[in-house]
Amino acid sequence: MATHLITGAGSGIGEAVARRLHERGDELWLVARDAGRAKELAAAFPGAHTLVADLGNPDRLSWALGHQTLPDRLDSLLHVAGVVDLGTVGELTTKTWNSTLAVNLVAPAELTRLLLPQLRVSQGHVVFVNSGAGLRANAEWGAYAASKHGLKALADALRAEEHTHGVRVTSVYPGRTATAMQVKVHQQEGKAYEAGKWISPESVATTVLCALDLPRDAEVHDLTVRPGWSGSAG
Repeated sequence: MATHLITGAGSGIGEAVARRLHERGDELWLVARDAGRAKELAAAFPGAHTLVADLGNPDRLSWALGHQTLPDRLDSLLHVAGVVDLGTVGELTTKTWNSTLAVNLVAPAELTRLLLPQLRVSQGHVVFVNSGAGLRANAEWGAYAASKHGLKALADALRAEEHTHGVRVTSVYPGRTATAMQVKVHQQEGKAYEAGKWISPESVATTVLCALDLPRDAEVHDLTVRPGWSGSAG
C-alpha cells in the first residue's frame, strides 16, 4: 500500500486523483485549508488522514505542519490545488499577484521542502499538476501563467537536485478541464460554460496515475493533456 499526500482533494482534478487512489486502497493524507474542510474530506474519503494548512499563507505552513502528525514516509506528493484570477497586466493588483503566487507556486515549494525527508526515505514521486498556461501565456492570464511558469521551473530544478536521492518529479500540463475553476474562468471571460467541451477531471487523474505507476526504470518528466476530438482545441 502506497502513501500519498494530496492538495486540492476537495474538488476537480484533486478529488478525482484522491478517489482513484482511495478506491485501490492506498493511504491518503489530504491537505485542507481549515478544520471544517478537513471534516468534509474525512467524510468523503473514509480512513484518510487530514492535515490543516492554508496554502494561501505559505509562511505559516512550517508552523501548521509542525503541530500535526505527519507520515513517516511518502510515496508521492501531489500538488493539485490552485487558484486563478484573470485580468490584464494593467489591471492586476499586487494583492492578486501575491495571492496567486502564494497558492500556485510558493506553497508547493514550501510543502515540498518540508516533506522531502519523507520522500527521500521511500524514493518517492512529486507530481505538479500544472497547466497549459505553464507553457504559454495568453492575454489576461498574466498572474496565473507566471505562477505556472514558475511551477515548471520549480519542478525542473527539483528533479535535477533530487535525482541522486531517487526522487522522481513529473509535471502534468492539462488543457481546459471541466472543474469548478473552469466555471469561474468562463464567468470572468463572460462566456457560456459547457462541461462537455473540456477534459474530464478523471482523464487527467488517469495521466497522473500513469506517471505514478511507471516502473522504477523510467521517469515521466512532462505530460501535456489536451481536449480530444469531442472537445475544443481552445
